[in-house]
Amino acid sequence: MALCSHPMKRILPLFLVLAAALLPGVHAADKTYTIAVIPKGSTNEFWKAVNAGAVKARDELRAEGVAVEIIWKGPLKEDDREQQIQVVENFISRRVSGIVVAPLDSRALVQPILAAGQAKIPVVVMDSGLNTDRYASYVATDNFKGGVMAGDHLAKLLGGKGNVILLRYMVGSASTDEREAGFLDAMKKHPGIKLLSADQHAGPTRDTAYRASQNLLNRYGRDVNGVFCPCELPTGAMAMALRDIGKGGGKVKMVGFDAGTKSIEDLKNGDVQALVVQDPVGIGYEGVRTMVRHLQGKPVERRIGTRVALITKENMMVQEMKDLLHPPLEKYLK
Repeated sequence: MALCSHPMKRILPLFLVLAAALLPGVHAADKTYTIAVIPKGSTNEFWKAVNAGAVKARDELRAEGVAVEIIWKGPLKEDDREQQIQVVENFISRRVSGIVVAPLDSRALVQPILAAGQAKIPVVVMDSGLNTDRYASYVATDNFKGGVMAGDHLAKLLGGKGNVILLRYMVGSASTDEREAGFLDAMKKHPGIKLLSADQHAGPTRDTAYRASQNLLNRYGRDVNGVFCPCELPTGAMAMALRDIGKGGGKVKMVGFDAGTKSIEDLKNGDVQALVVQDPVGIGYEGVRTMVRHLQGKPVERRIGTRVALITKENMMVQEMKDLLHPPLEKYLK
């Protein structure tokens, strides 16, 4: 007569499988992490590079046997706080596994991020800070350090004396606020440098940035010796405005931030003397990988820094700098 196995012997393996599935870092083979990646805007070259980094992380994780889906969605314009809030709220309603977000506004995005936490959807903040600590991790450039690098280099170009303009980016943008603060901190070390203007904002578009640049140069164009712009959009606009009044080509020393097609061209032709450049691919990559580690129950660092470098016409052909200036977007964004 065939022996029947004890009922508990049949139940125990099933219990162990179910228990293992609940342990941190263990998930069923068919488990898919759906991660929403929300940039500040969807058209700027910087955010396309962040997207490339997110896709790179997804592809590597899949190769490691982790099922990951990326949903990339952000506002069209980088001043549309309401649209970014709506995007976050929609992903909460869709019950995504996690949200990786670059907040347009350090205050306006706090409530939506808290709402995600209440819905048990973890958040990784990237690129730009948020006025709350209710997130899993913060992945970003050391923006203050980047601003200091820009200020020190501009002071060096000016020989420690002259008149300088800081054209800010936009109210509420934490990343550029930190760069501007770092730049101003560097200026304190150079008593021979006078700040002609440090309270004007470029705004969210190339047109608003160009008008702000023109207004500043109409007022200070005869006296200015150096300019700092804290991101790609005002950098390109100010370079154009300087050319318009015959002050391009290094007559007014200029340091910008971020690498876009136009700003790289301005660096080559001498209208911009240096660019402080981030690693947007690295930001997107670390944002997604950090979120997956957190979802797997693994410990993650509260603050993850990514590369920042000062690039000039003299070093822009060094391979490390070329990789930052020309990230391989086509490799990932097919």
